[in-house]
Amino acid sequence: MNEVLNYLIENPVFFIATNDGDQPHVRPFGAVSEFEGKLYICTNNKKEVFAQIKNNPKVEISVMGKNGDWLRVVAKAIPDDRDSAREAMLAANPGLNSLYKIGDGIFEVLYLEDATATFAAFGSTPKVITF
Repeated sequence: MNEVLNYLIENPVFFIATNDGDQPHVRPFGAVSEFEGKLYICTNNKKEVFAQIKNNPKVEISVMGKNGDWLRVVAKAIPDDRDSAREAMLAANPGLNSLYKIGDGIFEVLYLEDATATFAAFGSTPKVITF
């Protein structure tokens, strides 16, 4: 999991795909953290992405590295309602402090469960990590 976390930190704009019925939706994200051995993302619970994840927690993350390699992660995104998880996200991503506060009623953190991460590059054998 740490290799995935570090890759996402080094390549700070990653894309998350969700589903709304039979229509996929992809959007950029940029905040990630580790808390209690789990990889976390965050969003605003007023956004469609949060409603889509609550309806169907299956997500895919995709990011291309600076050297032309890439990472794909298939997982379930599970909301975590603990303020301690929110605090960890804010500590790891200080820029979020202008958007979210503990107890603001909109700040949601979600951890990735049953994740399969695939590191790949043209001409090389993919490396798969599960967490």
